[in-house]
Amino acid sequence: MVGDNYTFASEFVLLGFTNREDLQVTCFVLFLAIYVVTLIGNLGVIVLIRIDSCLHSPMYFFLSHLSLLDVCYSSTIIPQTLLNFLVEKKVISFVRCATQLFSFATCATTECYVLAAMAYDRYVAVCNPLLYPVVMSQRLCVRMLAGAYLAGVISSTIHTVSIFRLPFCRSKRINHFFCDGPPLLALSCSDTHVNEAMLSAMVGFNVLSTTVFILMSYLLVLSTVLKLRSTAGRLKAFSTCASHLVSIALYYGSSLFMYLRPGSLGGRRSLDHDKVGSVVYSVAVPMLNPLIYSLRNTDMKNAMRKAKGRVLSSLSIHGSWSAER
Repeated sequence: MVGDNYTFASEFVLLGFTNREDLQVTCFVLFLAIYVVTLIGNLGVIVLIRIDSCLHSPMYFFLSHLSLLDVCYSSTIIPQTLLNFLVEKKVISFVRCATQLFSFATCATTECYVLAAMAYDRYVAVCNPLLYPVVMSQRLCVRMLAGAYLAGVISSTIHTVSIFRLPFCRSKRINHFFCDGPPLLALSCSDTHVNEAMLSAMVGFNVLSTTVFILMSYLLVLSTVLKLRSTAGRLKAFSTCASHLVSIALYYGSSLFMYLRPGSLGGRRSLDHDKVGSVVYSVAVPMLNPLIYSLRNTDMKNAMRKAKGRVLSSLSIHGSWSAER
């Protein structure tokens, strides 16, 4: 009987990546460096978009929220992971584990819909440039963004409640570096087939529906671009979409590998593989997104040059004022 062996799980133990102290120090330094770069890059993007009037457009409105989600993403997972590299007892409370899963799932789902909104923005910009200011109005952008956050909250609430209502009467040792759905399901002593089906259905709907929407948007973009006679026009149109496509490929590729491959919710072996996929979409992608959107983006480069010029100018004025005194 399940009830005979049931005990309330007041805390869990995160097994992380390794028990070797030398590797833990190396991992700590690596993850700390990634976290610092992620914060500086994404907060820098948000500040640039905020202070530069040339970036006050729908594309950068969505990009600023993508950066905000990446900051929340990383801050939900990495600080706890860094702490666990330094302590012997890698414990996380029941409430904190549930909060981490909820926050992570909210950011992950919301990011899917924000990426889809960005794809629609590129479709309108390339296929209907004359109507772009009218179609992509501030009202529509706010509604699309609100819908993305609402979808994230609803999906993560269902996901979190369905998992933490289960009895955890097996080992409390989570074979992961943060509280995620599949490793938590592996700890339950009850039948988890319904929960696994629900998780697959929610992830499948969120990922596949937005993927189809993004593919349709870019197929229409491609069709329009190929009709352009000017080679320069084609290159310009492709360059405006290239960064977004790279970000989508990284994020969706790792997400599909994690949750929708055969056996992704079950076996012990897959949980070890899940750690690799999780590092890509929850740690690496938030760090890479600012680089992807900045290095190939002329508007962002110009904004950075202007910001740098303003900083140097203010420092020069301050230095001259101090010298006069």
